[in-house]
Amino acid sequence: PAGEPVNLLSGKPETQAITDRGVGMKQAIVARADIGMSAGKLAAQVAHGAVGAMLKSPTELRRRWLDAGQKKVVLRVPDAAAITELAVAATDAGLAHRVIRDAGHTELAPSTVTVIAIGPGADADIDAVTGELPLW
Repeated sequence: PAGEPVNLLSGKPETQAITDRGVGMKQAIVARADIGMSAGKLAAQVAHGAVGAMLKSPTELRRRWLDAGQKKVVLRVPDAAAITELAVAATDAGLAHRVIRDAGHTELAPSTVTVIAIGPGADADIDAVTGELPLW
């Protein structure tokens, strides 16, 4: 349709780009619930994770996910041990991921593990690793 936004990567109208590529893809960002991050700190840590994991993803997978609207879900785990377990599961599943450690400039001690971002990847692949976790 006239005036429809154009996808910056493919040059196609957004609806066509979504139809062509990346449908059924997402990224999961999983944050610790036990360290009392403020909303702003949580948002920053989730953003660090999302960008970091995306940059570790294969180029074509990244392109498809970007074309499809960059679907994300934010989930929670009780502690750092659960993030370590997710990192192992993501590695075993062949999914790009990034564990974020805080720099310690504001609310948290330096090197505190805050989040893990997994993917982007196929919904089913991400769900196989994170599907049982509650939404944030």
